[in-house]
Amino acid sequence: MIFKRIEDVVLENVSKRYGNFFAVRELNLTVEGGELLALIGPSGSGKTTTLRMINRLVEPDEGRVLINGQDISEIDAVRLRRNIGYVIQQIGLFPHMKVWENIGLIPKLEGWEEEKIRQRVDELLKLVDLPIEFAERYPWQLSGGQQQRVGLARALALNPPLLLMDEPFGALDPILRKQLQEEFARIKEELGKTIVFVTHDVEEAFRLGDRIAIMNEGRLVQVGEPEELIINPANEFVEDITGARRKFRHLDTLKVKDFMISAEKYLIQNMEVAEALKEFRKRGVEVGFLDSGRAVFLKDIAGREGKISEYAREVKSFAPSDSLVSALLELRESGEFVGVVEEKGEVAGVLLSNEILMRLI
Repeated sequence: MIFKRIEDVVLENVSKRYGNFFAVRELNLTVEGGELLALIGPSGSGKTTTLRMINRLVEPDEGRVLINGQDISEIDAVRLRRNIGYVIQQIGLFPHMKVWENIGLIPKLEGWEEEKIRQRVDELLKLVDLPIEFAERYPWQLSGGQQQRVGLARALALNPPLLLMDEPFGALDPILRKQLQEEFARIKEELGKTIVFVTHDVEEAFRLGDRIAIMNEGRLVQVGEPEELIINPANEFVEDITGARRKFRHLDTLKVKDFMISAEKYLIQNMEVAEALKEFRKRGVEVGFLDSGRAVFLKDIAGREGKISEYAREVKSFAPSDSLVSALLELRESGEFVGVVEEKGEVAGVLLSNEILMRLI
């Protein structure tokens, strides 16, 4: 592999013209290693052109693209693409090849033995939640959603550190699309790869993206985390595309209690670290409340010893009757969650920024 891991992908003053038309104009954008950056915008905004310049399917007319500080124009294009996974809406499976042959095509070109290819195919089918026996089927014997999973598996065959995805779920019906989004969110966490994800669906971008870059007429309009785009849109275009103006018209009437999640899942006793780690993972949470003013973070106790109270942090809390706006402003400053505490000091619940945004959009 050229890149064992991705530190960053940087587009420096990149432009692409077709005649007098600028598909992308003076784009400066950095994709951080390990993040999923979602590119959204209307048709013709330059999203797909930007994506294709990262794997040299399109060459920029001006500027340069760097991966880990290396100008990709200096890397053989075929060698570069074999280090980058690429998933498209049309999938592009070969109908005359079985599933295992489609997934194992690039490894075969790399000289892998068939036994090694078969082993890798089995691993990938399991990852994308397809039965192992599907390896012997042809693409036409699969549903659209199953074919899309095979396309993702093929892109991951060589375990590339960088994954480019161009409207991968765009052709699917809404129910299947949401299902695959949820499964991909799981796969994303498991893989820990750097991903650039093109979509026209703001809900999909908010659900999957660590950050979102909004483009229009070939230019970058704003880039930031979902809550930043909602609370501090750069202009009316961002307000419109995120639906902030429409969806937040009556935000000042909403209360904390309308969006809080029950505290039961997040309350945890003061116990030994090893026991607490098991409990956190069993509940699927990243934080636990010891009491109304203290919380313990999973990342703080990993690899530690002793009682978890030794690693407790003070947390900001709100009453159920407080304004949701005040809680959102605090979330913006302090992180992904705050506590909700009753008048008597009992923990009533928790507010999670991502959960709030998902419900609002």
